[in-house]
Amino acid sequence: MNAIAARLEDIKNELGTNTRLIVVSKYRTMAEIQAVYIAGQRAFAENRVQALLERYDALPKDIEWHLIGHLQTNKVKYVVPFVKLIHSADSLKIIQEIDKQAAKINKVQDILLQVYVAQEETKFGLEPKEAKALLENPDFSQLQNVRVCGLMAMGSNTTDAAQIKREFTTVANLFQELKSGAMQHNEAFKELSIGMSSDYPIAIACGSTMVRIGSKVFEG
Repeated sequence: MNAIAARLEDIKNELGTNTRLIVVSKYRTMAEIQAVYIAGQRAFAENRVQALLERYDALPKDIEWHLIGHLQTNKVKYVVPFVKLIHSADSLKIIQEIDKQAAKINKVQDILLQVYVAQEETKFGLEPKEAKALLENPDFSQLQNVRVCGLMAMGSNTTDAAQIKREFTTVANLFQELKSGAMQHNEAFKELSIGMSSDYPIAIACGSTMVRIGSKVFEG
């Protein structure tokens, strides 16, 4: 077993059976991504549309691609044809555009609502109350070609584990509130995408179903 395969196995053992690994391939070379693919990984994520398109064209077609970065309205049409899950839906406007582009190709696009809980101005996302309001908006209920599968959030870039736990707990509580409320009739609403290389053990403890890990896979 090579080093990458060993790291993948170690991480998956830590995650257990309830949390899925999404490997973040941003800024990595095609060869690096191919090595992780050969080691058995099939779910990868990018944060920029242009890089995602380049990787999709160059790499094996059985890769399941996730978009985790901020998505602009004019870029939606490029990713909807092939992306599995958009983690970063952060406004009604962008969700309406995703619905519009998905309808054109007769697809139901899976998305996550990105929730803002970090203590940083640079992060995107909906405040918890905004996420609830969006799901109750009559305009949202008219959409036929998007499916909200859960929530995504990023913790603050800090070494303060207690702060990160508070932020992840806020998202996890919102997830459970929506699951038993506005989303109770949506069987697809089951994903909580929290946790990255630096904080995924905290995320797992908070109920994460997906962790987005890059450097720990590629560099150890």
